[in-house]
Amino acid sequence: MSAQGFSQELRQRQTQNLVLAPQLRQSLKILQVAALDLRQAIQEEIQTNPTLEELPSDDSSAEPAEENSGEEADPQEELRFDEDFSILSKLDDDWRDFMAEAAGTVYTREDAERRQHFFDSVVAESSLYEHLASQAGPDDLTPDQRTAFDLLVGSLDDRGFLDTPLPDLALSSGLPLADLQAAAELLRTLDPPGIGARNLPDCLLIQLTQCNRADALAARIVKDHFKLLTRRRIPELARKLGADLEDVQQAIEEIATLDPAPGRRFGDDSNRVVVPDLTIEKEDGEWVVKMNSDYIPRLRLSQSYKNLIAQGRLKKDERTYLQEKLRSGKFLINSIEQRQQTIERITREIVRQQVDFFEEGVSRLRPLTMTQVADAVGVHETTVSRAIANKYARTPHGVFELKYFFAAGYRSEEGNSISNTSVKDRIAHLVDQENPLKPLSDQELVGILAEGGITIARRTVAKYREELGILPSNLRRHYA
Repeated sequence: MSAQGFSQELRQRQTQNLVLAPQLRQSLKILQVAALDLRQAIQEEIQTNPTLEELPSDDSSAEPAEENSGEEADPQEELRFDEDFSILSKLDDDWRDFMAEAAGTVYTREDAERRQHFFDSVVAESSLYEHLASQAGPDDLTPDQRTAFDLLVGSLDDRGFLDTPLPDLALSSGLPLADLQAAAELLRTLDPPGIGARNLPDCLLIQLTQCNRADALAARIVKDHFKLLTRRRIPELARKLGADLEDVQQAIEEIATLDPAPGRRFGDDSNRVVVPDLTIEKEDGEWVVKMNSDYIPRLRLSQSYKNLIAQGRLKKDERTYLQEKLRSGKFLINSIEQRQQTIERITREIVRQQVDFFEEGVSRLRPLTMTQVADAVGVHETTVSRAIANKYARTPHGVFELKYFFAAGYRSEEGNSISNTSVKDRIAHLVDQENPLKPLSDQELVGILAEGGITIARRTVAKYREELGILPSNLRRHYA
């Protein structure tokens, strides 16, 4: 091969990558987590860092985080917090990258023991089986029927229905059909009413029977005309039953009070306890933001370990270990303080931008973006995103997640901005005030909103109505 046909070239290229130090990652996490999660994270840090001490809530003797560690530290070893936090405010890396790396963190035996201790300390509500078994006394069932009863309870779906036919259960389990039938008969008499039903109509009938309403008009509707009930064909129901429209309407309202899924109250509760991170209230004519620090432990660096280092009697590795723990503890204290300050500054700007909401309510919520708040506060948009994540504020109109105040919107004919949340509120108000005999159609809602200066498509009204859980007009109609 000739030299002309082959060439080799060496090139040098310089690249720059941003690598987050573990302590900066910790600051990002502290900024993002909710108050209760932050408390747990701090408690875990206290357990692994002997130089951190938690102060009682009424202790005012906390030492400032900036206090030195009892010796003249090398300036190059000191953490430059101002520089670190200025980096934090401008970081645009994806939070998911951090979470992906965090997922690979080693889970130690001590972590498992602390986690198990936490779960063991939680008082759990009784399960559906425990609730039902406590009602079935030893004289109600034979030993074989008790076995069948346990099988039936284990076969209930999340609604509390037993939709598998008893002969199929007998065939698959090898239990006598008679024992399963006896257990099923008892199950249908237990609390909550409707448990063990075969389907929804059966569930509703069980509840009506237990209320001595087995012969009521509501029971007849469920038993003989359930399809018409689901389609809310009130005039047709009245004609078939030979009843007045008003009586049929009242019967349907009675059916609406029944529980369509009695087993769900015993399902796993995925709801979280919401602790407002701050309170927004009016004082002396001005809206003020008050941070809630009740759930955040107050920390200080241990003076004992500072003195131990200052005495100069430690081995080099021991001294290095304590110095690192002191620096880590100092950074944690500063990170918590920085978190509170950042959330407060962002919330103050939210209040300034949404003052009409706080004065008058949801109908005056205006469109707002994170970029607008970030520019006003002087931080990056991602910092706003992390700061408002999982945070709640107590306001005169209720408890709201901070991200609730960021919404897209429309511009009215007068040139005023209005958020889509406010549009939904207006739709809900219009439906609430409508004539139940002549409910408003989606097109009629479009017209009324247009008269108020809000131009919006019918399909958008339908979308908002569905998000609000409002039925179409034909299913909202009442009959005289």
